[in-house]
Amino acid sequence: MGEKIPKFADLSEARNIISLLGKEFAIVHNPSYLFPRFEIYPLAPKISTPRKKLVAVVKDMDGTTTTTEQLCLHSQEYMIGQITGRWGDPTWKGLDKVNDYPHIIGNSTTRHVEYLINKYGKFIKMENFRKSYLTAILWTLSRGKDEGRKREVRNNMVALGWGNMLTDNEFLTIITKQNFEENRHQKEIKHLLQKYRQFFHPEDFTDKVRAAIDIYYYRYHQILSLIDKGEGKRLSKELLHEEGRRLIEPMPGVEIFLSLIKGWLGEDLALFYEELAEDLINSPYVSYTKKELDKFRKRLAPLGRYFSMHPIKVGIVTSSIAYEANVVLKEVFRVAYERISNWKIPSEKKEKILENFSDYKKLYDSIITANDSSEIRLKPHHDLYSMALHEMGVSKDEFPFVIGFEDSESGTIALRAAGIGLCIALPFTGTSGHDFTAATHIIWGGLPEVILVNNLFLDPSVLKNFE
Repeated sequence: MGEKIPKFADLSEARNIISLLGKEFAIVHNPSYLFPRFEIYPLAPKISTPRKKLVAVVKDMDGTTTTTEQLCLHSQEYMIGQITGRWGDPTWKGLDKVNDYPHIIGNSTTRHVEYLINKYGKFIKMENFRKSYLTAILWTLSRGKDEGRKREVRNNMVALGWGNMLTDNEFLTIITKQNFEENRHQKEIKHLLQKYRQFFHPEDFTDKVRAAIDIYYYRYHQILSLIDKGEGKRLSKELLHEEGRRLIEPMPGVEIFLSLIKGWLGEDLALFYEELAEDLINSPYVSYTKKELDKFRKRLAPLGRYFSMHPIKVGIVTSSIAYEANVVLKEVFRVAYERISNWKIPSEKKEKILENFSDYKKLYDSIITANDSSEIRLKPHHDLYSMALHEMGVSKDEFPFVIGFEDSESGTIALRAAGIGLCIALPFTGTSGHDFTAATHIIWGGLPEVILVNNLFLDPSVLKNFE
């Protein structure tokens, strides 16, 4: 910039310095236990003009790549149901889709649980809270797969008054056997509660949030562990009550999109016109007719040829921890692999694509999870996206040629704060009520619309060379 920036500044100087950083800013509120209450982020200027080239794509996982938001919502509802004693009550309608969902999708787990405890905390029944918290502890320390989660659970036990339980022989026997089941260990749970109930009184808001988070993660990881064992189809039917839907599956167009930008489809992208068009015609969010979409058909072959000559890097960025991301992406790619197996494309291409979809780590150039940062620096903070761009070797000069895809308000803020001006919101049912002011474009038709209608925001003149 040329200006000399001091290390410290008073209010007047700070105003002048901030004015040098941009014309648009986001106010990011921190969790209740942090200082300061909020931070101010300059946002990269929006880029709305078609690009002459692309160098990379960064994408969210939950809601943009896969449908795991339903699993997150279920786990949050389970947590509130347990601590209020409403779980299993046929008269309880669960969380409010209109008023609650916009606040519990797309942000950090802490922010989600803070909202829920603030709203439903007055209904907490302490005996239910104690029992569900102890159950979460025992399952996590006995059967949980993530060591970071186990460490947090132990730390929380100490902070919430149950530190002495960590050396209790009865407690240690349960977790050492690594076979804890709530129904089978009711006697042990009851006995431990009798011994330690008096020490657990989370009166403070932050303490209630801390314990509730452990209950949420218990349910989430319990289901993930079953999915990882191949029980995803059964659980989906049991929890969603809908035939054919999966708790974890690719969002529409994901496998086509990834195969396209990696240059593996080439002109055979045109073979997917009917599928892309059908996704848009059947979408509840857009109202394209077959006639309107037909005019875009001829663009697909040139678009495929462009990426076969200019494949780009792709990074996936998630506020989920690494264990969760690993299970989720394995399941997503398992379903994608099945779908690709039925593609009617030349066998040589199909074999190459299947090989790359056999392991998600082969496809992504960067995989950034909450483990790469901290719960207090997740979206809407820019950290995760900044890490992905750095890991992929994308320089700041190339940021204008990067597309960012997100499904949530906090995600679009994180993209713009990381310097990505071509910020695309892909809302779905759970995030349709979010404020997408930070997004450059809001694409209600998802990736099929991005490919078929928007040419991945490439300048049409670029594609003329590939007709």
